[in-house]
Amino acid sequence: MSGVRRQIAFPGPERAPDATPPREPRETHPDDGLLTVRAAEGDEEAFAVLVREHARALVGLATRLLGDRAEAEDAVQDAFISAWRRLPEFRRQSSFGTWMYRIVTNRCLNVLRARRPVTSLEAAGEFAAPEHDSPERVTEARDAVRGMRRALDDLSAEQRACWVLRELDGHSYEFIAETVGISQEAVRARVFRARRCLTRALGAWR
Repeated sequence: MSGVRRQIAFPGPERAPDATPPREPRETHPDDGLLTVRAAEGDEEAFAVLVREHARALVGLATRLLGDRAEAEDAVQDAFISAWRRLPEFRRQSSFGTWMYRIVTNRCLNVLRARRPVTSLEAAGEFAAPEHDSPERVTEARDAVRGMRRALDDLSAEQRACWVLRELDGHSYEFIAETVGISQEAVRARVFRARRCLTRALGAWR
């Protein structure tokens, strides 16, 4: 296990959040299936390749969910260690990337349930004020960010996860339901309530 832990290293933060993140977790290595089989047999080098291929996308997901890069890296590291232990049970009914996506999401849900989240809206990448705006407009934008932060803090863990997966990552209700472990109707309800809460927060400063 110590050897696997040393293999888990993350790339530095990207220069800016992608406004259109990948819509589905996907395999980026042509031999992911073979690597997964080899890793399940105890091949740490094969697992290290899988980590390198998927770490950036998974840290991005965790950052959007938790709002903090350091916490996100901790969550993803824990998820990879859990995956290493559980690989012999992995039946490959989904891809390794999708499996990890679900493990990371559920790890982040546990973190969110354990504390009131401190939100970094840089993860969403949608509320920064343009540099050429007037001082008054910049002040208004900063007030909006603070209001949105408070609104996100008020969401339940499931509401926040469902909103991020739907609104920022663009996943289907079916995918979110399978990932979070609730019904599609429950996902729709949580996304609706989160949208309403965030809309009210934005409306308060307009």
